Amino acid sequence: MNKLPKTNELGDLLKQWRGVRGRSQLDISLDSGVSQRQISFIESGRSVPGRSTLMGIAQALDVPLRERNALLLAAGYAPLYSDAAWTSDEMKSVSKALKRMIAQHEPYPAMVMDRYWNVLLTNEAAPRFFNSFIDMSRRPSPRNMLHLMFDPKGMRPFIANWEALAKTLIQRVHREAVGQVVDQKTRDLVADLLAYPDVSPDWRTFEAPGALPMIPISFIKDGAVMNYFSLVTTVGTPQTIAAQELRVECMYPADDEPEVLHARRMAAASTQH
Repeated sequence: MNKLPKTNELGDLLKQWRGVRGRSQLDISLDSGVSQRQISFIESGRSVPGRSTLMGIAQALDVPLRERNALLLAAGYAPLYSDAAWTSDEMKSVSKALKRMIAQHEPYPAMVMDRYWNVLLTNEAAPRFFNSFIDMSRRPSPRNMLHLMFDPKGMRPFIANWEALAKTLIQRVHREAVGQVVDQKTRDLVADLLAYPDVSPDWRTFEAPGALPMIPISFIKDGAVMNYFSLVTTVGTPQTIAAQELRVECMYPADDEPEVLHARRMAAASTQH
């Protein structure tokens, strides 16, 4: 056992995670192999588990890696998972794979984002595509995809189904948060989105799905509408925080017609730039 901390931060965190996951102490005991009595003692502050025991409980609760480090610190242990940047040497193989992946997606836009939808990396098609609608050089860095879609000075005027898309994006922020953890920065991001003109707080409410298998994003310019949809990819079995929090978003034509229109727009964009 580690030395008992002065406060019961660890117990409070574990109870909070059980609440988030909707799990009882018995549920966690069965999944982790840690007795319910010991879990009760940990949550009440009567004992502190060994590091491997604590990580077994965290695994049973599906706690994301960043938050597992917080549990370790609360128990008096050093963090276990690296918080190095995605551009660090230890992430070199993942970064190389991501660059190769989005390059293979040409001529359609693909981008790598962090957990807060900030764009970290794109293929050549992505800036060409968005520059065919607006001057992306005027957008602040890091460029955030959600602000780009919600901002009336961004892509919003060129999205034919903007209201339906905006509702979906706000719900995606919650649904696709790492480990379904809506932290303070995520809440701040949603608040910023809701502060844009003509955005309703009610859009956070779940709506029944329609007939389509996905909600397309419909771009419109010069009377032509191009429908796309996205596929999101994450890193499997991540062992660093950066690897777990990266996401790749690739845009695909939702039907045959946008393929022709997309080729024309990208050709025109290449001529202009």
